[in-house]
Amino acid sequence: MLIGPVFAREVALAPRRPRLYITRTLFCLLLLFLMSTAWLVLTGTQLVRDLGDLARFGSALFQLLAYLQLALCVFFSALLAASAVAQEKDRRTLVLLLLTNLTNSELVLGKLLASLLNVLVVIVAAVPVFMLCALFGGVSFDQIARVFAVTLASVLACGSLGSTLALWREKTFQAVAMTVLVLVLWLAMGAIVASGALFDHWLGLSCQAWAAGFSPWYAIVEATRPYVEADPALGPLRTPVYLFLLVAVGLSVVLNGLAVAMVRVWNPSREAQPRNREEDTWHRESIWGAEHDVAQTSGEGTTDAHAARAADAESTADGAVKPAAADAHAAAESGAAADSHAPARRTSARKDPRTRHVWDNPIIWREIRTWAYGRKILIVRLAYLMLFALSAVSLYWMAGEGGSLVEGAGSVVLAALFLLSLVLVNAQAVTSLTSERDGRALDLLLVSDLTPKEFVYGKLGGVFYNTREMVVLPMLLCVYLWHAGALRLESLVYLLVGAAVLYGFAAMLGVHAGMAYENSRSAIGTSLGTVFFLFLGVATCMRIMLAFSGQFEAQLPFLGLIVFGGAGLYLALGVRNPSAAIGLASFACPLVTFYAITSYFMSQNHLAFVAIVVAYGFTTIAMLIPAIDEFDVATGRTTIGEQ
Repeated sequence: MLIGPVFAREVALAPRRPRLYITRTLFCLLLLFLMSTAWLVLTGTQLVRDLGDLARFGSALFQLLAYLQLALCVFFSALLAASAVAQEKDRRTLVLLLLTNLTNSELVLGKLLASLLNVLVVIVAAVPVFMLCALFGGVSFDQIARVFAVTLASVLACGSLGSTLALWREKTFQAVAMTVLVLVLWLAMGAIVASGALFDHWLGLSCQAWAAGFSPWYAIVEATRPYVEADPALGPLRTPVYLFLLVAVGLSVVLNGLAVAMVRVWNPSREAQPRNREEDTWHRESIWGAEHDVAQTSGEGTTDAHAARAADAESTADGAVKPAAADAHAAAESGAAADSHAPARRTSARKDPRTRHVWDNPIIWREIRTWAYGRKILIVRLAYLMLFALSAVSLYWMAGEGGSLVEGAGSVVLAALFLLSLVLVNAQAVTSLTSERDGRALDLLLVSDLTPKEFVYGKLGGVFYNTREMVVLPMLLCVYLWHAGALRLESLVYLLVGAAVLYGFAAMLGVHAGMAYENSRSAIGTSLGTVFFLFLGVATCMRIMLAFSGQFEAQLPFLGLIVFGGAGLYLALGVRNPSAAIGLASFACPLVTFYAITSYFMSQNHLAFVAIVVAYGFTTIAMLIPAIDEFDVATGRTTIGEQ
């Protein structure tokens, strides 16, 4: 088979896991909840007179569900594919797969499709729910078919992207962060092309047609339209939707072909390859995954000692030491004894610049002073700086046009930039724990004399140090916009303080998930999925309000969504380490977030600010206190409740 036994094993084992059924059930329930909420909002605030009103409702509902499904499937397909390969690398099992008789295509394609199996099952389960939209009118079966074709093509392309980047990069954070950044850059380029900033027409096609042919978001917008006219410039492709399908499939073929050709070149990574003797004297790969100094002296005695140890390793099958090894060992002993009487050499060794001293808190020292997350983490920073530059230029152009940036397109750009920063901070936090667990270093850290406060605060400090560009630059951009007169001082204070609280929440959420979940894929998916769901829920609620009602004072139908969101948040945060504070925070966050949205629409920004700061600040503390106070329970070291 082209796919091979990796995918066959996943197909055989997936039906035995409850997660497969729970995931598709929850997704279909979410769609039904949204459908019911939208209907209640419509009938509670407007009068449905004829079939035209129903048709308009069905069309708006169909677009809402299509956008939501695409966002979820694109995000989780890329995330699951990247984390599945990264987990194999962290656990050193990818090397074992490379030692088998699996072909490159069986390994790459099998792992890709196995990681996308849950997403594909969810998409198939959602087909009957979308068919219900056709009962309202305003939606044809051709529209539904186009939407699912675009969604499947996007899932395949994004999953291939995540899998290829994870096979290429060394560390989990690099793979996840670069996947998110490339996706955002892809969508941002589509928005730039659609805006006409680069060109109005090219090769006979408008900028909107080019955007729909290359961007998943604009392709789904085109697919939801009732009538898609054929464009003569596209020839046999006829519409931009078919152009996107061709582009997505072609991109998947190119990415997977590159991964198949290079999988044995990229792996094992540099960190798994042996170093030469001289470099190993000063730097050695530790169990933490970072380079720690092991040599405190230099000179001929040290070199001879290494030669002796190398000679000692050349033993016979019965364990007898060769005479050459014994002689080398004796020479090393005499050389070391002679060097012990050389004061000048000892002095030079103490002053050697390659010698490093560990701080009182070795956790924060390792996070800051070593390449704990791979040498190529600079690529992640450069990619983020590129996206930040695009956002800054866009906001600068909008600010030059005049008007406030709190509302309109400027707020969308700012929100997208802050959301990207929050996702990267959260990814850094959760992978800082999962890499320790997969590398079997967490157990050793837990039996050391490190206190829980040193461990947790050290991890949080390392998270903010390694993501300092993602935290500081958006805030500085807000300060510049205030200086340029595009933001009021009140809005600036709300943005800076609210962003600081959300950054703390995202970092602590990652640490909490990393300690609570033993499986790295579950921890990464839960942590990043929680951040994504919170902000996607905000966007969905705002979309429903704007599409079906203009009265934001009475929105009782959203109560079901709030309860649904609270239950999901509690399952993510508190099911493995329940507490009253986390339970309260889980159900309060969706309610307070909805209250903040309503206050924002009613121009009561101060109430929205206070609600967000209080809710997410309390949730952060609710996760922090058990981590430093009940550390054994939070990390699963105790056996309480297992009797």
